[in-house]
Amino acid sequence: MSNRLTVVLLSLMLGIQPVTSDLYLPALPAITQELGAQVGQAHLTLSALLLAFGISQLFWGPLSDRFGRRPVLLWGLTGYILAGTGCVMAQSIEALIFWRVVQGASMGAVVMCGRAVVRDLYTPDVGARVMSKALTGLGFIACISSPLGAWLTDALGWHYALAMLVLFAICTLLGVGHAFQESVRHKNANALALRVLVKTWWHIVRHPTFVAFTCLSISSFAGLFVFLTTSSFVFIGMLGLSRIEYGLLLASMSGVYILGTLLCRRLLPRYAVQGSVAIGGALSLLGGVWMLCAAYLGWHSVAGLMTPYYLFVLAHGIHQPCGQSGAIGPFPHSAGAASALTGFSMMAVAFVVGMWLGAHLDGTLFPMVQAIAFSSLCVALTAWILVRRYGGPRV
Repeated sequence: MSNRLTVVLLSLMLGIQPVTSDLYLPALPAITQELGAQVGQAHLTLSALLLAFGISQLFWGPLSDRFGRRPVLLWGLTGYILAGTGCVMAQSIEALIFWRVVQGASMGAVVMCGRAVVRDLYTPDVGARVMSKALTGLGFIACISSPLGAWLTDALGWHYALAMLVLFAICTLLGVGHAFQESVRHKNANALALRVLVKTWWHIVRHPTFVAFTCLSISSFAGLFVFLTTSSFVFIGMLGLSRIEYGLLLASMSGVYILGTLLCRRLLPRYAVQGSVAIGGALSLLGGVWMLCAAYLGWHSVAGLMTPYYLFVLAHGIHQPCGQSGAIGPFPHSAGAASALTGFSMMAVAFVVGMWLGAHLDGTLFPMVQAIAFSSLCVALTAWILVRRYGGPRV
């Protein structure tokens, strides 16, 4: 595969995650109302999906090390399409939650393979730049997803918004089936042996480089997840935005994320991974503290909240390429297992954050801004301490 084709396919594989959440978010209030669900149940359609997404990667990773990325990709995309069809046809919130769990488990195969493919084909330093290009493509997909989901929900209903997820997966399946060539050069015949698997996992989770970069990805993603799970209720319910306006707001956020990935590629040649991440940590902390101050000073407006959050999102575009490629870098022969553990860790923390938000949402915006500010502090400390110490030559 050429580098350009690889980036396009990676953008589709990794882009299935924001499609599954961003295109769906503008429809969340309508789903809650039409199915007669509680707010906590509505949140569960996202948090349960992400928990299944994270746990499933622990199984998909070793499977892809044993049998290759291509068959696991095909299995995962097929399962996603079937589950997405079940979501479209759901007549109750319980049925929707069930099919979203299956959809999340299937999505785990696709995204996990995407991260592992980068390590299969590239060294860690080159992999960070390739990952940033793929995440730029992801950003463009996310830009389209939110307004499209809002328009479909307003014009046709939330069933059509969820049907668009199925269409995206079908297109990705066709692209992978036609163009993707197996990236694993030497399959690990013992990857599924329990003793070997436990030994591999233990080796990975004890590696300081893996810990540093995984903590960076987790902390940054947590701040994004908080916004995704609460923002529709804050901006539509409290600040009075329409679904279309909210979709455009998410699209603008994706645009800033794209700028972050472009900035990442400009910083890497000059400051390397450690320096780039340190700059991103400063931006994250500034955005989180500024947003918290804006909330407590009463600047409860779209501009008052989004201006500082754009800084956090800009930094997110730096942290994710560096974090995801850096965590897998030390493990060329077990990239699937390392990718799986990274994904599982991110989603496990997201599930815990989702449960905390479900218990603390009080009809104000303070739980959202408090959680984002805490996330920004964790990002900065990780970037300045752990990545600075363990993210260099070991990578």
